[in-house]
Amino acid sequence: MDGPPREGPPPNAVDRPGPVGVSCGAVNIRPKIVLVVLPLLIAPLVLTAVFSVTSARAGITAVATSFLQFKAEQLRSYAEGQWNLLAANGLENDPAYVEASQAALETFARGLVRSRTERIFAFSAEGTLAMKSGEIAAEPGEAEALAALARSGTTGWQTFRLGGADRVAHALAFEPFRWTLFVSEESAAFYGATNRILEQTGWILGVSLAVSVLLLLLFAGYLTRPLRQVVDAMTAIISTGDLSRRVDVLYRDETGRLGHSFNLMTSELEKAYGEIKGYALRAAVSQMKEQKIRHIFQKYVPRSVIEQFFANPEKMLVGENRVLAVLFSDIRSFTTISERMRPEDLVDSLNRYFSRMVDVVMNRGGIVDKYIGDAVMAFFGAPVHHDDDALQSVLSALDMLESLADFNRWQEDKGRQPFRIGVGINYGPVTVGNIGSERKMDYTVIGDMVNLASRLEGLTKKYPGEALLVSDSVHDEVKTSVPCRLLDRVAVKGRRTGSAIYGARRTLSPTEEKAWKVHGEGVALFYERRFDEASARFRAVLDLLPGDPNAARFLERCAAFRAAPPPADWDGVVEMKEK
Repeated sequence: MDGPPREGPPPNAVDRPGPVGVSCGAVNIRPKIVLVVLPLLIAPLVLTAVFSVTSARAGITAVATSFLQFKAEQLRSYAEGQWNLLAANGLENDPAYVEASQAALETFARGLVRSRTERIFAFSAEGTLAMKSGEIAAEPGEAEALAALARSGTTGWQTFRLGGADRVAHALAFEPFRWTLFVSEESAAFYGATNRILEQTGWILGVSLAVSVLLLLLFAGYLTRPLRQVVDAMTAIISTGDLSRRVDVLYRDETGRLGHSFNLMTSELEKAYGEIKGYALRAAVSQMKEQKIRHIFQKYVPRSVIEQFFANPEKMLVGENRVLAVLFSDIRSFTTISERMRPEDLVDSLNRYFSRMVDVVMNRGGIVDKYIGDAVMAFFGAPVHHDDDALQSVLSALDMLESLADFNRWQEDKGRQPFRIGVGINYGPVTVGNIGSERKMDYTVIGDMVNLASRLEGLTKKYPGEALLVSDSVHDEVKTSVPCRLLDRVAVKGRRTGSAIYGARRTLSPTEEKAWKVHGEGVALFYERRFDEASARFRAVLDLLPGDPNAARFLERCAAFRAAPPPADWDGVVEMKEK
């Protein structure tokens, strides 16, 4: 339309019907844009919604199913522990003790329940309800159906009705009690999350479609406005024949709008590029800060734990069950030592002492859990498990005792009192993970096995000459690699069952090796009530190792038992009244 206006109507204007048809307004481009684009929007939106709902439902159902199975396995593991305890003590045929174990299992089952609709119960082989975690109101025929299911021996994933409601469960058999255990949840609660996701997805899909249609109509009108202006201008020229009507191509027609939009796009891209550079700079600064945080916190938390946190921060409050070794060490008479030292000297000595002990533990692949005053708690086997965790813990304790000798020489050079320590080690199952809140967490271990390790460390005070005591579970793991000898069978404070405790050395002299062998023979005779023969063995040990307190202690007990024989149920376990 550029150039000077023409005089009169354009040539052949009457002979061209096309423009007249356009002026009639019979064609509207906006509905066509909606009809073309809307299916392109609806198809991926529906497919995405269906895929998301299906994946979420499958994922949540799998997790929930695994959780019921996990609880069932926990229940069976606890039941096996109870039964093994009965079998170990020869009480598996005693009804009273069996009932007590079953009652303990029921109490443990109650502790596993986490919702008001969850039920854990068991049916006996005779088809009777033998155990339950809460009230079970079975309607007519429901209990019989469950009893038949239990008698059939069917295990694994099950569905049934109970109390008028559909339930899902994981069933497993426990042969010692002749029980079938069910860990169950109402179907409505079990699938509640997936049903809510399905409902919410439906609402989101419907609203998204409505908003998409509305926005598409608005955007189609906005995008076709320049074309309508061009059509209106051309219609006006044809109907009036006024060729003086012009369309500012630069700003009014479609080409102009595209150019202007392109300019806007390049302007927005420039701003976006500036923002990207800013994001890159901030990312580099954040990475530097992260490295600094890693460096700082490696002084408090093992590097493997920090790496695990950055890789999966959402999992750091989740615990897991592990079999590992726990080590406790403590400075003897530390209060008396601290009273005789100046505060700055005491801090200097403790820092040097802890530095040596931490290096020893970490060089053996252990993790220093915490400092408890002057005590050190460490564990071996988490977050990375090794087959020789128990052995490394014992070698670490022996390294600590050797490093202590070097430290004490430094103490003496400074005119300070030397340190004496006791070390206790236990090996067994614990719960390990980050305990606490999102604002303050400790990567630590908890469990009864940890308490026994602490008690073993305290027992070193009662066994002269033994700075290291290990439990029977540790002895079983290291007996082929480290010389050990049985020192006693004790029931530490807080535990009813006895535990064998052993002393350990890195190496033995030929005389010590012979004496320890004779000592082992004497201990075996002692626990067989053959006190005369045991006394002869312990006197032989004292001939080889004069003043050996362990042989002297057993010799004294033999003399006492010869004078006053122990009762028939005597098992040789010494009960400790103090920690």
